[in-house]
Amino acid sequence: MPRSVAAARPHKVSGFWYLVRRVPARFAAVDPRGIVRLTTGIRVADDPRGVRAAEEVRRLDAALVQYWEDRLAGKDTEARARFERAVNGARALGFDYVPAATAAASLPLDDILRRLEAIAAGNRAESEDTVAAVLGGVEPPELMVSDLLAEFQRVRAIELSRKSARQRRRWEVNRQTALNNFIAFIGGDRPLRALTAADVLRYRDHLRQRVAAGELNTDTANKALGRVGSMFRAVNDDRRLGLPDVFAKARVGTAKYKPRPSYDRRFFQEVFLREGMFDGINEEARRIVYLMVETGLRPAEACSLQRHHIHLNAPVPYIEVKPDGRELKTDASERVIPLVGVSLMAMRHHPDGFPRYWDRADNLSADINKALRVRGLSPGGQTIYSIRHMFEDRLLAAKLPDNVIADFMGHERARPRYGDGLTLAEARDVLQSIAFVPPSRV
Repeated sequence: MPRSVAAARPHKVSGFWYLVRRVPARFAAVDPRGIVRLTTGIRVADDPRGVRAAEEVRRLDAALVQYWEDRLAGKDTEARARFERAVNGARALGFDYVPAATAAASLPLDDILRRLEAIAAGNRAESEDTVAAVLGGVEPPELMVSDLLAEFQRVRAIELSRKSARQRRRWEVNRQTALNNFIAFIGGDRPLRALTAADVLRYRDHLRQRVAAGELNTDTANKALGRVGSMFRAVNDDRRLGLPDVFAKARVGTAKYKPRPSYDRRFFQEVFLREGMFDGINEEARRIVYLMVETGLRPAEACSLQRHHIHLNAPVPYIEVKPDGRELKTDASERVIPLVGVSLMAMRHHPDGFPRYWDRADNLSADINKALRVRGLSPGGQTIYSIRHMFEDRLLAAKLPDNVIADFMGHERARPRYGDGLTLAEARDVLQSIAFVPPSRV
């Protein structure tokens, strides 16, 4: 049996982190290499402890095992590679790839003529690969339901390139889990063209039954179905498969909106901000809590701060929320926030950011939420996110314009921006006007 993906470890090779593993005996017939070495592209100097490299190695290992499994199952990976080359070759010359079987019926005459002219130019007619690419001479391989994630990753390659290793891993795991559960329910893998609306509706009804039994909430069930549906639609469109949308209107139900609890401001000032309240938890977690109080940062935004985002010696001290090394929640999340009160005090202790929690917002949330419960600071079910919600409540209470509040929160504006908005000094004055009285130490 092949070792589990979790067992993969990064290895140092020529200054880079690599996946290095022996081809299991089970796959020796389909991969004669013996030892496989795949680079992560991450320099050891940039990741000396191999933290980011470990995430990338696990991803590479999963893909490698899937490749072996495909070869062992008889999937024609070479055919798929030929098709990919044909698609890329057509695009390089400015054409969409259209299989020859459908080209005559689907392409206008002038498009066909331009393709013939492109082949006639130079010595392209001598290249069988170029001719096949432009004229659709390579038949698309049979796509299976199990191929959806890999195909979807190719379609979303630009989007994925903006994510950190941990964000990519979470993105992949969520969709792979949804796909595996769907395939298991419909009775195993099958060609995409054989998937029917009846299959999808049976799965939808199954999820509804689980929601009714209290095994799932509606939002989770909708995501389980929606993730598979979004992959299907994207691949169907990108590959121009022309398949009917069997996931159309397939939805488990409407999730009941549950607003996240905020904090009572008097309780927050008198109890939450009591001196020494967070003694006993690690310094980074404690100070991220205080940083969030007067900035309204999302936990992930606080975790991702780096030295060049932190400007403590500026006339108005501030931080920048930027997509450096990871994807922000929305484009509007990129913003500048002045530092005042307890948040400025906390940030002065961490001018280089919070390395313990870099790209580990889930770990931060777990640590802080536990601290809130232990200290009696979640009387109404409050969590770390409640600090951010209270920040928005305070901005609303100050009767600021909606668009100004959106800028502070990193939300999309309700209307287009005109002008530059508040200056940094003006934004600082706004935050100082609503700031809590800080404890003497953080």
